[in-house]
Amino acid sequence: MTENELLLRESRKIVEALGKMLAPCCEVVLHDLTHPDHAIIAIETNLSGRQVGDPVTELGLARIEDPGYAEVVQNYPNRFPDGRPAKSTSIGIKNGEGQFVAAICLNLDVAPFASMQKSLGALISIDQERMPLRESLRARSVEEIRAAIDQFAEQRNQTPRGLASQEKKKVVQELKEHGFLQIKNAVPNIAAYLGISRATVYNYADADEA
Repeated sequence: MTENELLLRESRKIVEALGKMLAPCCEVVLHDLTHPDHAIIAIETNLSGRQVGDPVTELGLARIEDPGYAEVVQNYPNRFPDGRPAKSTSIGIKNGEGQFVAAICLNLDVAPFASMQKSLGALISIDQERMPLRESLRARSVEEIRAAIDQFAEQRNQTPRGLASQEKKKVVQELKEHGFLQIKNAVPNIAAYLGISRATVYNYADADEA
């Protein structure tokens, strides 16, 4: 058995195992890049309608033409022939001479998850206009203040002290809106965590939102 044949044999085991594990939402395909005209030699959880013996894809051709092409192309957008959106990952397999021999490709059908996300979004949506005041179902704490500031900063890829002045003003106003400023020692803790003075916290809290 040649090295290429051995690599294809071992790759087939991986494709079969992944296909059974990720069924029914992920198609797993094994391409023999040494025979591009009939490259597909195994396909598990067939979602694309392709068959064993079908030709290589554009990505496979790129690897055949360029041994320096990326060995792993991960989580890129794709589509099945019927238009369903997919998320794909392609793994190139090289032999000892540095030539691409095979590719293992995973194509995840994301349509069911998108529908599920929409349903969950509707389930957890709230109507703020119907709520006359802010209500908390548990006692607030200084730790919650810091957690709220951390979340605000992370959404902007910043640390609490690295926030711009307008952002610090906005987070203070949000903390006030949610009743955090009524917690004992809230203002000094907010000031220390944001790296501003207590007076600035009061000014931000009393100012109109920008």
